[in-house]
Amino acid sequence: MPAVRSTDPAVIRRQAADTMLDGDRTLAVIGCGTMGEAIVRGLFRAGRLPPGQVLVTTRRPEAGTALTARHGVRATCDNVAACRAADVALVTLKPQQLQSVIDTPAVRAALAGKLVISIAAGVRLDQIGTWLPQSHVIRAMPNTPCLIDEGMTVIARGPSVADAQMDIARAIFEAVGRCIELDDRHMDAVTSLSASGPAFAYVILEALADGGVMMGLRRDVAMQIAAQMFQGAARMVLETGLHPSALKDQVTTPGGCTIAGLLTMEDGRIRSVLARAVEEAAKVAGRLGQA
Repeated sequence: MPAVRSTDPAVIRRQAADTMLDGDRTLAVIGCGTMGEAIVRGLFRAGRLPPGQVLVTTRRPEAGTALTARHGVRATCDNVAACRAADVALVTLKPQQLQSVIDTPAVRAALAGKLVISIAAGVRLDQIGTWLPQSHVIRAMPNTPCLIDEGMTVIARGPSVADAQMDIARAIFEAVGRCIELDDRHMDAVTSLSASGPAFAYVILEALADGGVMMGLRRDVAMQIAAQMFQGAARMVLETGLHPSALKDQVTTPGGCTIAGLLTMEDGRIRSVLARAVEEAAKVAGRLGQA
């Protein structure tokens, strides 16, 4: 009996994305460091691509050899050759490295007509479009929880990017967590909230564990309790769809210990401090890719 084909446009595009990642098509990961490796590992765990279809570039030959040993990918130090071989190029270079690598006649020619996805913080789509005028460019901002498939990635499309190409990007980043699309003008805020955000969360988590230690808990026990509480609270927001204030109210009983702790936090202006941390990080993010 023949398989029933979906008529849902989103499903059709996603199936097309999967097809474009299958077969003999090559994903080149340019400048494959920690984040690049995390994405590659996630793609393999999700069954999106076999190792033979991934080509990575590194600055040092020994780094490429190590990636080949760990994942079975092909590796080279030749960025131009990798771009020529690529059907899709995932550029995982740091913002200060990006222009020097991709803004060359050889790379421009090698990537002409191809989908290019950049994760460089602070480097706008119009800048990349100037360096690669014949490529279809997507800007992406993943975060370090991609290392454990709990990442949050936001993608923004360039003017020539089609829906099917956006679905290829989603297929890549959904292998390591959640992925949504926003306009490029929001990406500095995304960088501060999502990419810098884990560091802010770790400080809060550590401070909560310190409180547990102050009240007599062993450090390892306090850390385990605080981390699991943090994870559970975050999942409550994502899975219930309720506003954090509504979930907070569920825990806060009149005259109880929770409201006492919350008022202490408000005395320390914690909301303002955290919001300002995101604001300041966004300002710096906007300068990272600028000359």
